[in-house]
Amino acid sequence: MIVTLSGELGAGKTTLVRGMLRELGWLGAVKSPSYALVEHYTISSLYFYHFDFYRFEDSNEWDATGFAEYFRPDAICVIEWPERIAGRLAPVDVAAVLAHCESGRTLMLRAGTQPGKACLDAYSAATA
Repeated sequence: MIVTLSGELGAGKTTLVRGMLRELGWLGAVKSPSYALVEHYTISSLYFYHFDFYRFEDSNEWDATGFAEYFRPDAICVIEWPERIAGRLAPVDVAAVLAHCESGRTLMLRAGTQPGKACLDAYSAATA
């Protein structure tokens, strides 16, 4: 599952990832991957990778990272600043856009694949 998070600095991207991990049962610390580029969490048999490509100058830097091997069927890959690696990803399952507004923040979610649609349908049912 590939999830992209777009939004300006301070929009709440890493905070959203913390919430996702808590809902999946992660009890440990959740760090921003701003300097390490990726943080890895294992929850039972699920691999969760949180990427932050803010520091990438262009998408060619992706080729040197070796991160493509992380994108497997048993993994959730959540990517902050996906526009920095444009053209390097498989189809995105769920795209999230976070923004500041007068009353706090807004979150818009869009499914890009059938698995992404199933994920958002389950989310909608759980939060209804």
